[in-house]
Amino acid sequence: MAWTETLGVRLAISLAIGLLIGAERERRKGEGRDRAAAGIRTFALASLAGGVSLAFGGEAVLVVSVLVVGALAAIAYSRSRAADPGLTTEVALLTTFLLGALAVRQPALAAGLAVAVAILLAARTRLHRFVRTVLTEQELHDALLFGAAALVVLPLTPDRPVGPFGVLNPRTLWKLVVLVMGISASGYVALRLLGPRLGLPLSGLASGFVSSAATIGVMGRRAAQEPRLRRPAVAGAVLSTVATIVQMVVVLAATSAPTLRAMRASLALAGLAAGAYGLLFALRLRHGPADGAAPLGRAFNLKVSVLFAATVAGILLLSAAVNQWLGSRGLLAAVALAGLADTHAAAISAASLAAAGKISPPEAVIPILAGLTTNTVTKAVMAAANGGRRFALETIPGLVLVILAAWGGAFFAGR
Repeated sequence: MAWTETLGVRLAISLAIGLLIGAERERRKGEGRDRAAAGIRTFALASLAGGVSLAFGGEAVLVVSVLVVGALAAIAYSRSRAADPGLTTEVALLTTFLLGALAVRQPALAAGLAVAVAILLAARTRLHRFVRTVLTEQELHDALLFGAAALVVLPLTPDRPVGPFGVLNPRTLWKLVVLVMGISASGYVALRLLGPRLGLPLSGLASGFVSSAATIGVMGRRAAQEPRLRRPAVAGAVLSTVATIVQMVVVLAATSAPTLRAMRASLALAGLAAGAYGLLFALRLRHGPADGAAPLGRAFNLKVSVLFAATVAGILLLSAAVNQWLGSRGLLAAVALAGLADTHAAAISAASLAAAGKISPPEAVIPILAGLTTNTVTKAVMAAANGGRRFALETIPGLVLVILAAWGGAFFAGR
């Protein structure tokens, strides 16, 4: 009885799937002699037939039913191709039949896919306009390149330590490449959607939660390519350090709450300094050169992304070498060098020692600030190398202000 009730519900989902997709197709079916062959009733029956075929006949009957539905769709297309050369309705009919069968085995997945199919069909006009008039050929090329890097290359990259000291993981390094590409692309999308006045500052703040150094490099690259976007790029670059401070609070809270309490003044002042400096440049955009339409260009630069990952790899090797040669006596140097690549990894190293009782929480403050300082050096180098002189002259003072505020907080807290 329970099995029958379950099967009845799943066949009802099959029918609902057909009604959902068929309702969208009915609205586009047309009238008169040129109307399409399949509407809401055809789609509903096809989906239900898929469920019944699998439920009562198994895979063999389902295969035969698929061939029959495919043949009927081909016949319908051959009769209507003069009026409608597209294959959308016929392919949608076959897809609906398969979703109806899937609902018997995995109803939740089938229902979700049905909604996605209905949305895709209903968005025909918007999708066509976006691809033909909004999306440029270069943007399409960049999207395909990003998809290949993230969905093809990344899964195939070895996920194991290699090289000296065992600190280089090819998959982790390629994730950095994809990360920088993604940050640059998100900034580009924000620029297109919101315009330079809001797009770059908000994108910089959000991307900073992934990598502030990479974000600064991307913002610098944007400023170098489009000098009139320099100020919003500076705002986005400095605001990305707000995310660095917020993440620092999170990782310290998770690793060693006493260390976080010892650093609360430093982190509070650093965050305020970063926010104030970034907002200063963001507010100056009201009358700045950032007005006007957002320029078109490339969403990211693959060479820059690969170079960033290579730089991080070199820093990791250097940090591991110092740590092995000096051991615990080289804590300050090791954490400072680690900060060149990732300030949060450096902070976790020092806070973990404090949590284990090997050093006191106040003793962890100086190494963590040292890592934050060397990470600021990395950000300054990224700003100068990617953004040029004017971008660096406006970004680096904000970075220096942030690190001075952090050291100042430690000084006053220790008095």
